Amino acid sequence: MNPCTPSSTIDRRFRGFLPVVVDVETGGFDAGRDALLEIAAVIIDMDEYGILHPGKATSVHVEPFPGANLDPKALAFTGIDPGHPFRFAKPEKEALETIFKPVRQAVKKNNCKRAVLVGHNAFFDLGFLKAAVERTGIKRNPFHPFSTFDTVSLAGLAFGETVLAKAAVAAGLDWDGNEAHSALYDTQKTAELFCIIVNRWRELNLLAGGSVPGSATPAASPPE
Repeated sequence: MNPCTPSSTIDRRFRGFLPVVVDVETGGFDAGRDALLEIAAVIIDMDEYGILHPGKATSVHVEPFPGANLDPKALAFTGIDPGHPFRFAKPEKEALETIFKPVRQAVKKNNCKRAVLVGHNAFFDLGFLKAAVERTGIKRNPFHPFSTFDTVSLAGLAFGETVLAKAAVAAGLDWDGNEAHSALYDTQKTAELFCIIVNRWRELNLLAGGSVPGSATPAASPPE
């Protein structure tokens, strides 16, 4: 096979879904009561050889919705001061649209049906996302309502680690504890981790003489 021949496309690789990594920072654990304070998203790209890479990142600070609960323990953990003037936080609806616009564009560009949320403990991020969508009345949520890719499970399988920091280090990534628990940093590291695991599965499949899921032919290999 010509090494420049595309082995797959991302819509075929993930059954019409576009993986988008999301992380939220919040004022607690209750998606219905506690404030959404930060949200970040990284769109996953696939190159001509079927290899995944973290793509465009978008992040935004969010104003607590009216009546939102702010647990002091959660704020101490994240280090977020919701009232800090330099947060330049946006109201929830504007913040969500800031995140959703590039996701919708990427879904269309890649001929996908919907985005699928990738997260570390993905149910948590999806729960806060869906609660904010319901509060704000947004009609076109680009994310699948319940399907996710959870890097906790994937990292446990691949590296025997479920904590994001430990899984990242096990995967050979740098980890800065001072940057952790910001939505953008955690999203970027989760995106790198997801790509490493999926790409490693691709390599193992090829070594075993198989083909990449979503491709009817053996995968192309990057030139040496």
